[in-house]
Amino acid sequence: MKKISEFFSDDICNFGRQAEIDLAKAIPVLSLPFIHTVIECASSDSLNYGLPFIFDCFVGGPMSAPVYMFSMGLVLNYARQKGPKAMRRKALHLFLVGFLLNICRFLIPYLTGFALTGDVQHFLVPLPYKVFGNDVLQFAPLALVLLSFLQEKGFSDRKILSLAVLMSLVGWTLNDIDFHNPVLNVLLGHVMGTVDEAELVISDFPILNWFIFPAAGMIFGKAHRRLKDKAGFYRMVSPVCLAIVCIYYPLAMHYEWGMFGSGENAYYHLQFYEMPTFFCDIFALLGIYYLMTRVMPEKMMSFFRSISMGITEFYCVHWVLVIVITNVILYIINGTQELPVPETLLLSLAITVVTSVVVLTNQKLKERMRNTK
Repeated sequence: MKKISEFFSDDICNFGRQAEIDLAKAIPVLSLPFIHTVIECASSDSLNYGLPFIFDCFVGGPMSAPVYMFSMGLVLNYARQKGPKAMRRKALHLFLVGFLLNICRFLIPYLTGFALTGDVQHFLVPLPYKVFGNDVLQFAPLALVLLSFLQEKGFSDRKILSLAVLMSLVGWTLNDIDFHNPVLNVLLGHVMGTVDEAELVISDFPILNWFIFPAAGMIFGKAHRRLKDKAGFYRMVSPVCLAIVCIYYPLAMHYEWGMFGSGENAYYHLQFYEMPTFFCDIFALLGIYYLMTRVMPEKMMSFFRSISMGITEFYCVHWVLVIVITNVILYIINGTQELPVPETLLLSLAITVVTSVVVLTNQKLKERMRNTK
């Protein structure tokens, strides 16, 4: 049996887009319309079993954010523009996009809904928390800025990883803190897992808890560029990781451990002891995605590659559609945004298709404009 080191070259041998990483970015984002529509349209009871449970806790749990965040760090090594300054420019871009998204998916639709209905409780009370709360597009700029700072200060990979582990440990010990001040809860919710009695605070991906994934992804990305035998590496690593998660996840679901505990914060406020399981999940999926790239038709791979390239656009468009349709249109028409499961899945599929068409059409228009210059 080969040693792990034998799968790597001393020189860089991987350049440009990496197919399994494109899948690791595209597949999670393509599942988001199903995850978010199910969460918005399902009753709290129905989320505890069946397909709603699968989409909410499993597909929307370990198979989504950790994989995407790890991939986000990994692809920094393949970016055309590298280094701290490039990361800070990317961070500023994502911060502005994230704030604009909150205006488009929350501020404008909710104010419109209030103007049409006068419903203060549904449209106005949660609005400040939704507009200024923490989500992936608020987490990513913070992570990039921190990574750029550590690189600029000459931190070694070992020191960056050690700091990330320490941050996760500290974040775990500070989980679910209520500062009894709405402003502090929202602002500090970007750093640590905050809560309040009314469950209005949105502290979905606090950087203390989640920084380890882009940090580890960036560090592994350096090795990934020297990975000369991908098939052998994934054949050795991925089955072991898959076996671990196949044993742990059913037990965690049954006993409601960690991410499978009650309430959304069981997942968003990451538990320190579950990190090894998340990393096993990531490397199991990378192996599966690599295998898929070996048998997938080029047209299908081209689709996933395009979605991976337009991942931020897909994320924004699908969220606007999900919130406007469920929280405004359905709520105003029916007095509730809940739907039966079959109708929820059809709506999810429709949003996925429409969002994909928007992203692919926009990419073709951009390419046509570049060719005409």
